[in-house]
Amino acid sequence: MKKIPPVLNRCPLFKGLAPEKIHLLLDCIGPRHKKYAKETFILMEDDEIRYIGVVVSGAVHIVRDDYWGNRVIVAQLGPGEIFGEVFVCGGVKKLPVSVVAAEKSEVLLLDFNRIITTCPAACDFHTKVIQNTVSILAQKSLNLMEKIECVTQRSTRAKILFYLSSVAKRQKNASIEIPFSRQELADYLSVERSALSAELCRMRDMGLIAFHKNKFRLFTPPEICYN
Repeated sequence: MKKIPPVLNRCPLFKGLAPEKIHLLLDCIGPRHKKYAKETFILMEDDEIRYIGVVVSGAVHIVRDDYWGNRVIVAQLGPGEIFGEVFVCGGVKKLPVSVVAAEKSEVLLLDFNRIITTCPAACDFHTKVIQNTVSILAQKSLNLMEKIECVTQRSTRAKILFYLSSVAKRQKNASIEIPFSRQELADYLSVERSALSAELCRMRDMGLIAFHKNKFRLFTPPEICYN
């Protein structure tokens, strides 16, 4: 590549690599730079998968649709985050999920076989990227455990509070901004949008939270208001 996007310097896949090393790695791998309009499929369920994707700009959703077209958002990824590595490393031949551009986005698609295969130049940074991939897989496993704990909460309110609490802990602030619209949040929490909206209004009226669009503020400690 003639010029690497600055966001790659903070991508966990390239952690510990100097910018010039990232440039050399990309020259060695030969990534595909793609642009996608909002709601465009980047990868579709049942596609053959051999690429790791890096979000350069915008945002992407990992989604799963059931037989009737009901959608669950498994994860949202922003600039610097990666997708597809779990399936590629796990030897999955066909994707069990889809990857959709949540907004106008750019991604790099990296052939994982070229990352893990020693090239004729014997580039020393291949090993570092493999080590980073193992760390990413471990973190994704922890994130999945958190998502499972969230969606298995007994009530819509408990799901909302678990999610908002998790975001507040990550952002280290009671005033937070989430990356989802109402419909997207409903899809992420696996609840009906109408039920989500009604519960949010009840929680606001009770003085538990305040919100405007995707900005929230938490007031009452979650452990005393889950019911």
